[in-house]
Amino acid sequence: MKQNYYPAQTPPSPPKFEKPHKTAYHTLGHISGLVKLSKGNGMPVSVGDITMYMGPREIGGPDSLEEAIIGFIEGATIELQISVQELDHKPIADAIIAARLRGVRVHMVMEQDYLKEGKPPRADSLGEYEINRELLMRILRTGIDAKADYNPHIFHQKFIIRDKVSVLTGSTNFTTTGVTKNLNHVVIVHDKTVAGEYRKEFREIRKGIFGKRSLERSRKPLEDHYVSNMRVKPLFAPDHMPEMEFIKQMNKARERIDFAIFTFSKSSGIDDAMVLSKIAGVNVSGVMDRRAVNQKWAAKDTLAGADIDIFQNKTGTGVRKVHHKLMTIDDKITIVGSFNYTGPANLTNDENIVVFGDMDETDLTRIGVQNQFALYARQEIERIIEFQSERI
Repeated sequence: MKQNYYPAQTPPSPPKFEKPHKTAYHTLGHISGLVKLSKGNGMPVSVGDITMYMGPREIGGPDSLEEAIIGFIEGATIELQISVQELDHKPIADAIIAARLRGVRVHMVMEQDYLKEGKPPRADSLGEYEINRELLMRILRTGIDAKADYNPHIFHQKFIIRDKVSVLTGSTNFTTTGVTKNLNHVVIVHDKTVAGEYRKEFREIRKGIFGKRSLERSRKPLEDHYVSNMRVKPLFAPDHMPEMEFIKQMNKARERIDFAIFTFSKSSGIDDAMVLSKIAGVNVSGVMDRRAVNQKWAAKDTLAGADIDIFQNKTGTGVRKVHHKLMTIDDKITIVGSFNYTGPANLTNDENIVVFGDMDETDLTRIGVQNQFALYARQEIERIIEFQSERI
């Protein structure tokens, strides 16, 4: 069952600490059933206790990612557990420090590769990552417990747990480019059980259990859990091998698969699953980052060889990177998070995804909710393709 979604109508209000943006320009005249959004009436999509932001607004997205992240941090009253690859954006660092100064407990883990230089800087330079180190020193001086990762591969997480009951996750690093120049998303879930799954992950990280070491302690994923009438399933890599979840969901597709992704390599099995879906008559379409898609290891040729519609961001649009890790399936499933479509993301990196919705859902109310959520994600993929991309 399909349901028209009219973003220009007033959706449920976001939780009081999150700040919806004030202006946006987001036009999607070519998507049947969606009204045009004009300047001033766009909002993030909220379904009860779940809110999704697509941005950044600075380069044409409908939502402010900076406001979403800072608003979430400002809402903390007890504790923040922050797990992020990189932090170089001063307003976000200021919000974290302000939380600590008002009595909130703050624990952080970051990727150490963005705190050290690959080679010695020039004599007249402090180095590429000096701002990262400066912000870390400010954070440490306020008594925040901040640590670097021990994963020899990539610590790629991007989530915050707030007051043990709310989670912010998505594709957005806490960097100036991440919140103003790279196409990204943020999702906020207010639910103690979902937050509990992220707290388990954070505890492992804090104990130094990174990457492949996490496979030594098997942990079952959360199943059959609903938040505001939508199934929510968080998964972590490498613990849960998220690639298999992507393939399982794509194998159920009957009409369409839409995606926006930063890195898509031939080492992933996701490209093969897309090819099989295309052969089965499913419409498969997506946009990838222009630099990543043209690397030798990229899955571009595999997808193009199956007549899958693939696009890359154009130059001159203000977009630095297509940094999403975003997929929708039949307007029923939405998959978000930090997970690029690569072998290392599945096997060695620290990552997370969240699957929203259920392809086998029969309850009409739940179908309507997951349709509304997925359509908001798909319309952003369509906007990027129409206004900021070119066919490969």
